[in-house]
Amino acid sequence: MTITEEWVAACPVDAIEREEALRFDYGARTFVIVRSPEGTFHAMDGNCSHEKVHLAGGIVDGHIIECPKHFGTFDYRTGEACALPVCIDLRSYDVKVENNLVFIKL
Repeated sequence: MTITEEWVAACPVDAIEREEALRFDYGARTFVIVRSPEGTFHAMDGNCSHEKVHLAGGIVDGHIIECPKHFGTFDYRTGEACALPVCIDLRSYDVKVENNLVFIKL
């Protein structure tokens, strides 16, 4: 079995301010793209592992994104679950910026 990876354009760089999140849907999958306080971009699965609420509606503070429903948190750089009620990590994805566009590697 061959696994192919591709870089997919998710959004323009200026679509996300520092410490903000943006929803990105691709096919049947959904992601959250986050811009850190330092200006770097990060991507991970978009739905909270607790009750599948989309994280793009949550608060970004430092390197943490908070689920808007039950306030569980994730480190958006790694997808690590950081605070209850979430206890299952999310997958994070490689990100690159080219020509003023944010790409994620799927």
